[in-house]
Amino acid sequence: MLISELVRRADVPLATVKFYIREGMLPPGRTTSATRADYDELHLERLRLIRSLTIVAGLPLSRAKRILDIVDQPEGSLYRMLGMAIDALANSQPADPDSDRRYPRAEAALAALGPAYNASDERMTAFAQLDSALLAVEEVGMPVDAARLRLYGDHVMAIARTEMDGMPAGDPRAAVQYAVLGTALYEPVLAAIRRLAHQNLAVDV
Repeated sequence: MLISELVRRADVPLATVKFYIREGMLPPGRTTSATRADYDELHLERLRLIRSLTIVAGLPLSRAKRILDIVDQPEGSLYRMLGMAIDALANSQPADPDSDRRYPRAEAALAALGPAYNASDERMTAFAQLDSALLAVEEVGMPVDAARLRLYGDHVMAIARTEMDGMPAGDPRAAVQYAVLGTALYEPVLAAIRRLAHQNLAVDV
């Protein structure tokens, strides 16, 4: 297809498509003449993916690009790739393994969450995120008690297991893409469902 059709089908402005190509987020089309190039369904899928990351997940372009780089050039284990995706989502760098910084709230939370979360450690970006989030709710007078943490933990672990069970088998690249993009794109889905639940419950209050 010509770039005009690509723009129309993806509902992305021409200038934006050209910007994505310049930034290396979207591969260039196949040149057919000095002024024309052909694009295919893979270009359309990539544009829709970029839109999902930037509009649905609300990521700035720099962080969306980091996630695309992880998907395009997977290196290491799935565990490491997921960690890198979480770092990109949080706009943070992995924790320094030599740092002596402690996260007492997250440590207490993991004790409450139980053995299902035993693989978590302080090098995970999400560990520091949890500590900061728990501090924030404490500061506004809404601390999370152990019973609520266990309730959250049980339900979130069930969601995570369902997601991981759907991972493609036999293709490490597809597995990385599934896990990394699922981490980025399903968080807004979960947040939206939670807000809908609150609104529906509020009707009877």
